[in-house]
Amino acid sequence: MAESPDSRSLVAAFSLLNVMEIEAIDDKEFDIPQVDTPPTLESILNEPEDEPFILEDTCLVNTENIDAHSCETSSLASSDSGDYNHFKRRRKAVETNTTEHGFVLRHSVLKGISAQIVSAADKVDSGLPTAITISSVIAVGTSHGLALVFDQNQALRLCLGTRARGAEYGAVSALSINHDCTRLLCGFAKGQITMWDLANGKLLRTITDAHPPGTAILHVKFTDLSTLAVCNDSGGSVFELSFRRVMGMRTCESRCLFSGSKGEVCCVEPLNAGPELKDHPVTQYSLLALASLTKILLLGLRPSLKVWMTYPYSKMQMDPTNVPLLAWQFFAVQKTINPILAFCRGDTIHFLLVKKDEVGTIHVIKQRQFQLNFDPISLSWINSNTLVLMDSREKLRVVDRHSHEELEVVDMTELQLVYNSSHFKSLATGGNVSQALALVGERACFQSVSSYGGQIIYLGTKSVHIMTLRNWRERVDHLLKQEKFIEALSLAWSFHEGTAKAVLGLYADPAKRKGVVADKMVEILLQYVNHSLKKCPEQGKIQVMEHHFQDIVPVMVDYCILLLRMDLLFNEIYPRLVENSVARSVFLESLEPYILNERIGSLTTPVMRDLLSYFQENGKMESVEGCLLHMDITNLDIKQVVKMCWDNKLYDAMIYVFNSGINDYVSPMEKLFQTIGPTLREGKPLKDEHVVIGNKLLVYISCCLAGRAYPLGDISEDLVPQVKNQVFEFLIRLHSVEAAQEEELYPFIRTLLHFDTQEFLNVLALTFEDFKNDKQALEYQQRIVDILLKVMVDNSEFTPSQVGCLFTFLARQLAKPDNTLFVNRKLFDQVLEFLCSPDYDSRHTERQQVLLELLQIGAVVQFEEGHLLNLAEKAEFYQVCEFMYDRKHHYDRVVDCYLKDPLRKEELFNYIHTFLSMPGYTSDEKQSVRVKTLQHIKDLVIINPIKTTELIAVHFSDKVQSIVTDLQDEYLVFQFLMCLLDPSSREGLNPQDVMKVGPYLNELLVDLLCQFCPQQVITFLKTSQDYRLDETIQITEKHKLHEATAYLLEKKGNLHGAFELLLQTLKDKLHKLFLKGPAADRPRYEKNTSEVQSLLQIVEEVLYDVIALCQRSSYILNLQQRETLWFYLLEAMMSPQKLHKSPDDRHIIKMLKELTMDVLNRMSSFIAPPVIIQRILQDPVYGKGKLSEIKTLIIGMLDTFNYEQTLLETTTNLLNTDLHWSLSHLRKAVSRGLYPRQDHCNICLQHYKRPQESEEEIVIFSCGHLYHCQCLQRKETCVLGKRVYSWSCYKCMSSQGSQPAEKLSSETSKSHSTSLAQLTFLTEHTHSHSNERAGLSNPAHPLTGSIHYSENSLLKLSPPPLVEE
Repeated sequence: MAESPDSRSLVAAFSLLNVMEIEAIDDKEFDIPQVDTPPTLESILNEPEDEPFILEDTCLVNTENIDAHSCETSSLASSDSGDYNHFKRRRKAVETNTTEHGFVLRHSVLKGISAQIVSAADKVDSGLPTAITISSVIAVGTSHGLALVFDQNQALRLCLGTRARGAEYGAVSALSINHDCTRLLCGFAKGQITMWDLANGKLLRTITDAHPPGTAILHVKFTDLSTLAVCNDSGGSVFELSFRRVMGMRTCESRCLFSGSKGEVCCVEPLNAGPELKDHPVTQYSLLALASLTKILLLGLRPSLKVWMTYPYSKMQMDPTNVPLLAWQFFAVQKTINPILAFCRGDTIHFLLVKKDEVGTIHVIKQRQFQLNFDPISLSWINSNTLVLMDSREKLRVVDRHSHEELEVVDMTELQLVYNSSHFKSLATGGNVSQALALVGERACFQSVSSYGGQIIYLGTKSVHIMTLRNWRERVDHLLKQEKFIEALSLAWSFHEGTAKAVLGLYADPAKRKGVVADKMVEILLQYVNHSLKKCPEQGKIQVMEHHFQDIVPVMVDYCILLLRMDLLFNEIYPRLVENSVARSVFLESLEPYILNERIGSLTTPVMRDLLSYFQENGKMESVEGCLLHMDITNLDIKQVVKMCWDNKLYDAMIYVFNSGINDYVSPMEKLFQTIGPTLREGKPLKDEHVVIGNKLLVYISCCLAGRAYPLGDISEDLVPQVKNQVFEFLIRLHSVEAAQEEELYPFIRTLLHFDTQEFLNVLALTFEDFKNDKQALEYQQRIVDILLKVMVDNSEFTPSQVGCLFTFLARQLAKPDNTLFVNRKLFDQVLEFLCSPDYDSRHTERQQVLLELLQIGAVVQFEEGHLLNLAEKAEFYQVCEFMYDRKHHYDRVVDCYLKDPLRKEELFNYIHTFLSMPGYTSDEKQSVRVKTLQHIKDLVIINPIKTTELIAVHFSDKVQSIVTDLQDEYLVFQFLMCLLDPSSREGLNPQDVMKVGPYLNELLVDLLCQFCPQQVITFLKTSQDYRLDETIQITEKHKLHEATAYLLEKKGNLHGAFELLLQTLKDKLHKLFLKGPAADRPRYEKNTSEVQSLLQIVEEVLYDVIALCQRSSYILNLQQRETLWFYLLEAMMSPQKLHKSPDDRHIIKMLKELTMDVLNRMSSFIAPPVIIQRILQDPVYGKGKLSEIKTLIIGMLDTFNYEQTLLETTTNLLNTDLHWSLSHLRKAVSRGLYPRQDHCNICLQHYKRPQESEEEIVIFSCGHLYHCQCLQRKETCVLGKRVYSWSCYKCMSSQGSQPAEKLSSETSKSHSTSLAQLTFLTEHTHSHSNERAGLSNPAHPLTGSIHYSENSLLKLSPPPLVEE
């Protein structure tokens, strides 16, 4: 197949140039050795890659006479660059991602050019190579100032310059060829630039004043215009070079585009469109990208200089040696071709898209960036979607732009890449560069890498390498040469599917692409087969051979299936593999998973025969069955396959063969019935094998009657009626085909009933669900039901349970709304007797449901109602009883049915509520239900007291007192009243909204709470108000609930009584604590026993209750009463500590002191600290000694004081800071200068008054509109209120469609319509005739809307006050 036109090579590029006659070079002068037959570039690109690269001339380059400061820095990664034997080593194997993308790059060495560079350096002292560029020719600059130009045959055509000029100018530091390959620009290390005619080798220009002296040329680049170029020097500046020819004189004009003083530029890259895109709309602007140390700049040089975009690098910490890189590329998006700029410094590549829209506006759009895992030193496009980068270890990395995937890595350390470090350091001119630029220069290799026409050329110290993309066929063949067949197939498949990256040489049309790649894959597969057979180990274990083919055969099968080439797999590959018995076995085994997954639907006859024989020989009959169920078997010998399946008990496969092979759905049933029928007729126990066959038979019949294929899929729609009829006819046969004389009628139905009655009837029930308008099917239904009745009823062969299953089945069928079955009256009686028989406890719910469904469709007329009701009650069919009572309007009996049914007791409440709420029932009927409900009120409370309460509150609110009396049991009364009166127990229903409950019931509930739930008494007392205080106090006192009594006393106003009661409780608990605690005259206890800890917790709870009472009371008592209250509490806590000083009580005393400290902290909010301290000092416990005991209390009080003081000071500081911040921002807002949109009034349209004229007040709003003050007043946009004016912008008010006067008058009441930041007066102070103006903005009172000019109206703010330490 011919390659696509996209696969351009350097040879094609060379062909674009019509080479002129070139003046012969004097070989004697330059002493350049002749190359007998210089190899062509085409031959280089196509030569075998494993050939070692050895230069013809083995002499070392003599470096002794080379200028030290013009020497180029060698590769940082090539420590042995001085060892010439390094070149004799075989090129290292390429490190690639071969498993997925193969070998993407073709790496070639330009041997002719490399040999001549080395020879020239040795023979004529041309110096080491320093720079290279490629176009239709290749130019190489040297360290001695020469430029060697090679043609497409790698022959040296021109040697530009002389060693004398090289000594004056220094090394060639930059090269550039224009787009038509007629001019060459050379930049030198000492700053000069020369232009050469590539047609005749003449020097056209020598430019010495294009940039400041003393700086090296880092870059020189032609633009698309032959008369325009740019250069970049080691000072970081960029200059534009315009070439002119005036009066026969060649001139060059220089213009500085970017000064290095603003940031040194390290790289420049003009956009070169080439001849094919010369009419692109972007090319007319001569775009130039600059990369400085901190940012990227995009300039347009024509028609005038313009900065289109500035983009800074990432702000993250960056390695100072990272090199800024730039690369342009055109690529197509949505049928338009636009340039894109790739740039980076560090490990992040950014992309800028330049496009021109329909109206002619140029847009620079930031594209998605992506991250690298290395720092690149070189960046080049090899096609529109693929980047080639070199990292700091001199490894080439091919990266896909869209997926950000790394496609290949090539080690280039043997190249000994030439670095431009000396030029960036400007060593030839004294090294006068910045440290930052010198650090970047450590890795700079801009002049050693050049790309053109899909190829990238790299310059080494002694060789030139070229990289091109391989076309898709080369990439595959390269893997095949290395015998990597699996990788080759994977890569080819990615080409086939269009998922491969860096693709070259394939059609864009998917159909053509797939056709070409598929042919190649077929070729690879056949090679793979031959290779696998050839490489098969002939000796050794069978396992080794099996492992060999198990790695190969599935791959072949996979790709044949993907390519839809079953013919290739079975007609070409398989016959070759059959030659090896192990390969044949592996192939047949590998087919099974593909068949089971339905990836292979049919096999050829020989393969199918071999497959079945192989599985049968190896005893893998289950695999045979699985394969048969997923394949087309029409090409098999049905008789032979059926016999094999029957002999090996492959019943599923046998059924499938009969069904799919010859559309026979009856024969499988006959064979299966022959297996289980005799055993069931003889009454023998079934073996496991018989159970499996019986279950398969039931499932098979169910599938056939439902129109589904067994075991998978569906029967063809045109066969479904025929299959159903065949199955029904088979089932209702009077006798089997080879029936004995003693065989009973309907043997098949009998067999299924004996095997599993319930499941067979379930199969029939599912089948009957689909019978609606099919007359023939309904006839079969009636026929089968008649046979079932004839076979099972009054037949001793079947147990009552089996007959019961039949009756249940019939009842369900009769209960259907569209039932068409006919049965006699006697059968109804038999069904009823069975369903209601108390002897069958099993399936009680199902039997009741069946009878209920039967009655609901009207079958009740078939039964005597009294007899039916009697049977239902005996069988405990309460839903049936409910149905019958409801028919007779005995609704009170329905209540009894709900109460007796354990599963439906909870539903009684909804029934009663619905019945009493709905209209349609007579008052007598409702009264009967009410009476029945009250009779069973006790049962209702037991079932659910909450729902009972809701029911009573709605329908029996007048019966609450009698209900309480009837309940009798105190706990039931408690539950009832709790739900009725406690709001926390009610769920969305408030009984007090519909009835009035007297205090007696609330007090009764309090009494019951004291008995059954004392912890909830106080909660209820707080939430309820419907009780009498005196009576309730008596109740709580009776039950000795002191906390509740204290709460009631406090509520009554008796604070003293409440306090004394709680204080006495606290004293009792403390006394009890010391009785239970350790003491000398009691048994020894551990200090932290659970009992003591529990008592301490109780003491703490009672203490906090007393403290809470004291805190609430302190707000309404005078100082003396507060002191009395708190000191009594303090005395109660301190007294036990006086009496019990035993060492065994230390733990308790410690806990009490902590509680005492808490009391002191709480009382300090209401009692003066000096009074508290005086009282403590008077206490004998704390007042004696050297204040050691009181120390803790005093420090605790001081800590509390310090904390509160710190909190107050912090809060004050925060408030002052916020106030200062707010006022500062307010001042900043009101003093902000406003800039007017126009220089005239927006009402009168007249200019400012001149300074020589009378001064006039000007009003400017934040919207930018400006007015004369008098004009605004005439338009009534100011309103005088509270001695100040409120202003609004007239133009903005008008655009909103409202009347200014109305708007202002309505807003005046809301303070003012204009904020300080929106309006200011300006007084004209201009003293010139120009348009410059100055306004003075003066803030007014914070509440005013306008500001009048006044020197005394300045707002002065002070910082928040400092708090002295």
